[in-house]
This record gives sequence, C-alpha cells and structure tokens, in this order.
Amino acid sequence: MVPCAPTIWLLSAYRTDSHAAWADWLVHHVTEVTWQRLELPGRHFPWRIRGNPLSWLDALPEQPPDRILATSMVDLATLKGLHPSLASVPADYYFHENQFAYPLSGRQVPSVEPQMVQLYGALAAERLVFNSRFNRDSFLEGVQCLLRRLPDATPHGVADRLAARSLICPVPVNRVDASPEKDPALILWNHRWEYDKAPEVFADAILALAEDGYDFRLALLGARPRRVPESLARLRQAFPERMVADGRVDAATYRELLGRAGIAVSTALHEFQGLAMLEAASAGALPLVPDALCYPEQYPAAYRYAPGDRTALKQRLAAWLSGESPAPVDVSAWSSARLTSAWRGLFMSLEQDCEEGL
Repeated sequence: MVPCAPTIWLLSAYRTDSHAAWADWLVHHVTEVTWQRLELPGRHFPWRIRGNPLSWLDALPEQPPDRILATSMVDLATLKGLHPSLASVPADYYFHENQFAYPLSGRQVPSVEPQMVQLYGALAAERLVFNSRFNRDSFLEGVQCLLRRLPDATPHGVADRLAARSLICPVPVNRVDASPEKDPALILWNHRWEYDKAPEVFADAILALAEDGYDFRLALLGARPRRVPESLARLRQAFPERMVADGRVDAATYRELLGRAGIAVSTALHEFQGLAMLEAASAGALPLVPDALCYPEQYPAAYRYAPGDRTALKQRLAAWLSGESPAPVDVSAWSSARLTSAWRGLFMSLEQDCEEGL
C-alpha cells in the first residue's frame, strides 16, 4: 500500500485580491492533496453570498471529494442540502472575514441574511478556520448577540459548540525586501479607498500634518471607485508635488514602494488580518494602526493610536517624522516560511492508502 493524495474541493464564492492570494498560495504550497477549485468573481456581494449554491448547481464534479474547504462566503449548508452525496463529506469553513463585524456604509440596508449564511455554514462544517483571534472572537460574539435577538425557539450553547471546532491559521505573507533607498518621510497608504477603510481620517491627519510644517511624501495606492473619493481629491489638490505614487500599480512597483516607505498607515474600521499592513511592515515600514480589530495581536502599543482619532494619528506621525520613532516590527510570525507547516498540517492526516500501482 502507498499513500494516496486525498481530493479536496476548494470553494471560494468571492474571488477578490486577498481571497485569490490566499487560494493561490494554498494550492501552490500544500501539494500533498489534489485540489479541485471552484471560484466565483468577487462582485455583486448580496447575490454571491446567497446565490452561490445556485451558481454551482450544475457545475460541481460528479465524484464527491474526500474533504471540502469552503470560504465563509459559501452557503455551505445549502450546498450540502442540494447535493446529497456531499452530506457526509467533512468540511472546513475558512473565515477570511465575518459578516458580524463588517461595518455598513450609509447606503447599505442592514440585513441578517449574510450572517445567517455564515452561521448555518459554520454549523454544517467540521472545523472552523480563522485568520486571527479577532476574527474568531467577533464571529462567536456576533452569533451570541444574534441568537439573543431572535424571538424564540433558539438552541442553547451554539457559540460554545462552534468555539470547540475553531482554530486560527493566518494567511501567510510573502516578505517584501526593504529598499536600499529607504525614505523615512515617505508615508504609504495601501488600502482600498472605501468607507470601511475610513480614508477621510487619514486625509484629515495628513492635511493637519502639512499645516504644521512637516516634510513628507505620499504613496497613495489601492483600488478606487470610479467616482473619486472626496478624501483622495483633497490630498491631490493639496499636495500634487508630494505624490510619489497615486493609483494602482503593477506588482513590482508596489513592492518597490513598500520597500522605500518609512511609514505605513491604517485607519480601518474593519480588518480581520491586515495583510497590506503586514506586507508593508515586512519591508521595514513602521506600521501606524488603530488600537482595535486584529492589530493588537500583531503590533505593540507604540505602533497603535486611538481608533478614529485624527489628532492622535497626526501627533504620532509628527513624532515619527521628527525622529522619535520605534524600531521596525518583526512580523516573521506571519511569513510564508513560518505558516506553511501549519496549513499543511491541517490536511496531512487525510492521506489514504491506495493499492500500489493504481
């Protein structure tokens, strides 16, 4: 008898940049299994999170897998219900984010649907995998709060059951090399220009910094909506001469800018692992982050400021630009080299015996 690689379906119902990077990394580094990938484009969020079992209704392979690894955008409970052959297939439910801790914009209507999809999916899974303690804890707390709000006939101890099946396995970060031409006064913003990243807080702090006469440069990266955000327009108007970069760039240029930056800033309202900041920190940029979300797990207090506090952010930037800055942070615990064995370990016990020669 020889070991036979198990087949795992990797189901990702919302392939966006970070989801795609995780899935691509996983199949490249965990080669002891046979992966079959089914992914849907990262757009039309309400339809994706509720409609993926319908989108895949006639698209699943005929032969059931040995295991399923589904992201928490997948309606796993419905998928198993529609395909009886999957009912007994063990599943891991991977939380890149959770809908209980996701802030709504002013244009969104509150809905319990995405939360129920993830709750049912978690109950249908054998193991829950989270990329941070904050992600796990906010999900479990959200489940408890939701069940308390429901009118009647709710089971007891659901969050405790889910906690017993939960483990933490962060997304690995590929280290970025620091540039020999490091610019301590280059401030990096490498996030989406969307409401959940609170770019207006960043813009206010930067404008106040300039009013006080501090010298700095800006690398403004990340995806933008078609309509230019007001925060970005204000910075463009105020500092065209300080813009080292403004817009999405190719991968090589992105890594070069991370390597040059002296400071990387986050003003996020939600962040479940903060991959962009971990990448910047790996390149030697000093991370300046809210004292909330996943960040206390990663950065000492010297790198954190009161969430949403423009004045605190500006004051910390001013101090760092004046030479009162801490040393770079060691984020090697989140590196690919350190986390590959953890992800491989999730699936190594699944090897089966096959008849030799088959």
